Parts: sequence; C-alpha cells; structure tokens
Amino acid sequence: MPRIILATALLALPLAACGGHNDKDGTTIQFNEDGVDGNVSGSMDASGKIAIDAPGFSGSLKLPKLHLDADDFDMNGVHLYPGSSVTGMNINAHDGGKGGDSDGAVTLTFASPARPDAVQGWFLDRLNKADFSVKTDGTGLSGFTNDKKPFRLDLSPDGADKAKGIITIG
Repeated sequence: MPRIILATALLALPLAACGGHNDKDGTTIQFNEDGVDGNVSGSMDASGKIAIDAPGFSGSLKLPKLHLDADDFDMNGVHLYPGSSVTGMNINAHDGGKGGDSDGAVTLTFASPARPDAVQGWFLDRLNKADFSVKTDGTGLSGFTNDKKPFRLDLSPDGADKAKGIITIG
C-alpha cells in the first residue's frame, strides 16, 4: 500500500503545480522505499519527466515541470526562508518490511535570496520555537526535530547575497 501512495503522490505533484511558475528549472524529486514486497523507486527530473519502478510495474511519462518554493515545504509550521525555491528532494523510506517506524531520511536542497548567516539565523529562531532542538553548527544547524529525528541544515554561499542549502531529516 505505501508504494501506491508514494507513486500516486509523485504523479499528482506536477499537476498541482501546472502554470504556477515560468522559471527555467523545475524541482527534482526522488524516492526509494524498500519493504518485504520489494523495492519501489521513482523520480521526477527538472523537466517534468516521471519514472516509476515497482514490482509488477515500470513506466515513465512527461508532465509539466514542478516548481516548489518556500511555502510548499513545511517543517512543523516552519517554511523555507522567504523567496527560497526547492531545487531537489530525495525521500528514502526503509522499513525492512516490518511495517513500523522508518529508518528513512528526507534530503531537501534549496536556493535562498540571502546570505548563509541570515538564513541560518532565520531558521534557528523559527525551528526552536517549533519544538525542534537545534543549535548553530558552522554555517548551518544541527539537532533534532520535534519527534526526535536527527536534523541538519548545511548552508553555503551562492554568489554575493545568496545561499544554497541542504536540509537532512532522519
């Protein structure tokens, strides 16, 4: 059942984003889930091409580009820094077929219209107010989410007044 949900979600995302942005690049998304019945993987590249590989089904199709921005990503009520855009997402779910809590991880890459120190301070304040337990770690943050999953934010400069970021949860 999780495979059907993941596949359906991946297919539905581009439809929700049709016509919203005219940006050159879309968001890339990948997911991988392994369980007792086998491995399910899927991806959508920046052009909107979707590929799914699951036991008994494999296919691809082309849909309009998906573009996710700051308001489309939510961590316990905290969105990305204003004006940011999601450049990629990787969802890795591993339950080993046990049907329980996953040892998986989500990695999100994004671009922000502010320097790394401004983005770091913005996240530090908001995440701690949202019951995360994070502290500064170099130019990023590290700690735990509100449900005690490991959390990491890595930031680097991307030109004079911009930043690239990577959020890893799990």
